[in-house]
Amino acid sequence: MHRPTTRWTWRVSVARLAPGDIHLWCADLKRAAPYLRMLARTLSADELARARRFHFENDRTRFILRRGILRMCLGSYLDVAPSLLRFSYGRNGKPTLDDTFGKGDIFFNLSHSNGIALYAFTPDGEIGVDIEQIHAIDDLKSIAARFFSPTEYRTLAGLPDAKKQEAFFNCWTRKEAFVKALGDGLARPLNSFEVSLVPGEPVRLLGIADDPEGASRWSVQSFTPAASYVAAFAVKGHVSRLRVVRA
Repeated sequence: MHRPTTRWTWRVSVARLAPGDIHLWCADLKRAAPYLRMLARTLSADELARARRFHFENDRTRFILRRGILRMCLGSYLDVAPSLLRFSYGRNGKPTLDDTFGKGDIFFNLSHSNGIALYAFTPDGEIGVDIEQIHAIDDLKSIAARFFSPTEYRTLAGLPDAKKQEAFFNCWTRKEAFVKALGDGLARPLNSFEVSLVPGEPVRLLGIADDPEGASRWSVQSFTPAASYVAAFAVKGHVSRLRVVRA
């Protein structure tokens, strides 16, 4: 695994995505804010229309920054002007590229939480990613009871209070990443599969209710994209090379 880099650049610092590669870009939107106008010029008409529908200016700005950064990263990987990229959307809103301009497959996913955007790129197949800022949740127990498997819920309930928040978000991000990799959205109940969640223990997809052998075919990993945040990604197969870029 490469050590994370800490530079802001509009040209991807890694030359290309080779088979077996996963690149994770973690972007602080405050640092990207000075490039708002330039990034807005890369967006399509429908993306700009979507941005205008946000009631609050801060939400509108963050949407433009997130989509513009996605376009800049994809454009750099494909050596294509970001504004030329066109997206299609699955039934649950997961974006894919209409055309890779003959440059080979590139799969990607994105997530965001309170000013931090996270992007995942790989040439090998569908990938899912999720990021959350760790914070106090008044109804943590009831949310876990609704969305976690019975085993996950019991594990969470048995932890010291000081570890419950981190464990909750460990579980949540790993579950969301897996569901996003599948592309199932709400069609895949979060309590229909199990992940590890105890802080400090190995990250694993433990089981899938309707596919006893399925968990062994997936890789799920967690990392800390910024202080007080937790993130996870899920991809089918094994991770050969991982690079994290903090921008």
